[in-house]
Amino acid sequence: MLLVNQWFYFISAIDKKTCNKIKSLSKNNLKAGSVNTRTTVSEEERISGRITESSLNNEVRKSDISWANEQWVFDLIWPYMLQANNQAGWNFDISSAESPQIGRYKKGGFYGWHVDGGADCLSTYNKPDNKFLDGNARKLSMSILLNDNFSGGEFQFCTYKEGEPHISTPEFKGIGSVIVFPSFLEHRVTPVTKGTRYSLVAWFVGPPFK
Repeated sequence: MLLVNQWFYFISAIDKKTCNKIKSLSKNNLKAGSVNTRTTVSEEERISGRITESSLNNEVRKSDISWANEQWVFDLIWPYMLQANNQAGWNFDISSAESPQIGRYKKGGFYGWHVDGGADCLSTYNKPDNKFLDGNARKLSMSILLNDNFSGGEFQFCTYKEGEPHISTPEFKGIGSVIVFPSFLEHRVTPVTKGTRYSLVAWFVGPPFK
């Protein structure tokens, strides 16, 4: 899909006090983040939907995660998604959000190239017990910087033109900065070289593209 706007961001939109409050939600609940190890789709999955399998892989991802399920966090991030979705011109059909994830990247921590979701019919959730996710797919992703006293840890995108990869580093810096982008865009966090990087990541879902 060719997009006029690949991403949309807000610089230092959320105050430091609120960012620290989000960080405190992780408390001692941080654990190593896993990655999806499934790279192929079986014929059965093409009919019934994809199956994901997660495991730790320090060659792809080295970070710790926790979850922020408090309602005030959802209330905080939702308007930024709505504004970005509108002003970027995507106007994707979004119905709900997944639980936001707090990430901690210590020195040497990183997350290699990956996409958050395909937004197609094979990427829908099969969760009958969760009315917010069942039948929906990730369509927009969000990342919020919760601190800025670190080096490295840059957020980058990789897009392709005429088969050639192009790496972009948005001016997405400063505590409380928010970036929103379609979940199918390839992105990464480069290794942290000094200090510890904290972020809040969220995914917004809706009916798959047809």
